[in-house]
Amino acid sequence: MKQIRIEGNHTLKGSIEISGAKNSAVALIPAALLSDEDVVIDNVPNISDIDALNEILKYLGAKVKRNGSSIYIDSKTIKNKEIPEKISSKLRASYYFMSALLGKYKKVEMYFPGGCSIGARPIDQTLKGFRALGAKVVEKDNRFTITAKKLKGTNILLDMPSVGATINTMLVAAKAEGVTVIENAAREPEIVNVATFLNNMGANIKGAGTSKITITGVKKLTKGFTEVIPDRIEAGTYVILGALVGKKLRIENIIPRHIDMLLSKLKEMGVNMIVGDDYVEVSATKDIKPVRIKTLGYPGFPTDLQQPITPLLTQCLGESVLEETIYENRFKNIPYLNTMGSCISISERKIFVSGPSNLHGAKVEATDLRAGACLILAALKAEGVSVITNVEHVLRGYENIIEKLTNVGAIISIEDVG
Repeated sequence: MKQIRIEGNHTLKGSIEISGAKNSAVALIPAALLSDEDVVIDNVPNISDIDALNEILKYLGAKVKRNGSSIYIDSKTIKNKEIPEKISSKLRASYYFMSALLGKYKKVEMYFPGGCSIGARPIDQTLKGFRALGAKVVEKDNRFTITAKKLKGTNILLDMPSVGATINTMLVAAKAEGVTVIENAAREPEIVNVATFLNNMGANIKGAGTSKITITGVKKLTKGFTEVIPDRIEAGTYVILGALVGKKLRIENIIPRHIDMLLSKLKEMGVNMIVGDDYVEVSATKDIKPVRIKTLGYPGFPTDLQQPITPLLTQCLGESVLEETIYENRFKNIPYLNTMGSCISISERKIFVSGPSNLHGAKVEATDLRAGACLILAALKAEGVSVITNVEHVLRGYENIIEKLTNVGAIISIEDVG
């Protein structure tokens, strides 16, 4: 077990360079199995979720080599065998192997994926896509056996614009016979990143980034290369940090339009920032205004930034309201923030944040990835020392977070505990 110790209330200045997007990389790596040749993925973040995916690749028999931020994958030697629960349960993104193996071999056996406990995260829309393409799904004791005599293109209307279902359907449809049209598709930048990779390998996908994606199946995918886009959630987290304790803190290697909704809310609050072509420079600002935020699919306000922005809302002059529409169990961070001195109440899917609050150090727990990021930001603002336990969640999604924060003046360390 690991914990993070933070001495708060220090001004942070300098620059933080954003890594490759976790939510792209975890889909791109399983997608590589669809190729019949070698592929290279660059700008891959060094986080534990990537280690877990590489473990599955090696279990299946793929040859995997990492050189800096690049991963080389040769899947010519893989064997399509059952993926056991002990490795599939390490992260939710393991279900992208479900679609990659089904698309390549028309059969996959594996256990239900894992991930953070942030509420119900069913895969019904993914299974809807599989069935529509001709697959038979058998589920027993958390174990899935999915087979298809033939995968055939069709029109699929998703009940909601699910990122996972959109990517999984694209992966299966890439080699299916005929044309598949996904209606009400998710529009996140990570989906465009995956579609571009598949097209680089010879797939025929059009419309990624819109609500209608058309996939014309091909028989073979060959060598391919792609670069993981900058992580918009990591970028947003550090931009929020700059608004809390920064002095011209510069967040670099970002695509600002990917965090437009966050930047719009910060502007509404009166945060002092400069937005460049590939950076945001941000400083802590006094007397920021309260706001109302509602999480939505892209290009709306990201659910993954809902928890990280909450410490900033505690510093607003008045009451802010934040509504979570994606996951029903994403307020586990709130009791810990209140322990640190915030004044936040929960009513069903909404929180009401009264400010400004004088935050103080405390011992708190990271219950999930973004809750951990929230508590780190709060601790960096708070007076005194905070200890955050169960930080393995944070290491799943933020590359070199201790080093990045130390380099801009944070007093932060990670410790091994029994």
